[in-house]
Amino acid sequence: MKELKFELTVDETNLILEALGGMPFKTVFGLINKIQQQAGSQLNGQANSMEDGASGKAEAPQIQKPK
Repeated sequence: MKELKFELTVDETNLILEALGGMPFKTVFGLINKIQQQAGSQLNGQANSMEDGASGKAEAPQIQKPK
């Protein structure tokens, strides 16, 4: 599958993750993980961890801004 490259701010990425967090976990977990890994490697060399909530939905993970 052809891949696309996007340039987004941290705030824009957080907004996308927040929207994905409201969707069923089984539908979006792979995409959330991919965003976290790529953003984490750019911001601090590692992806941020993600927790699965008791409802089975992903919490809207936040990418940390660099200090």
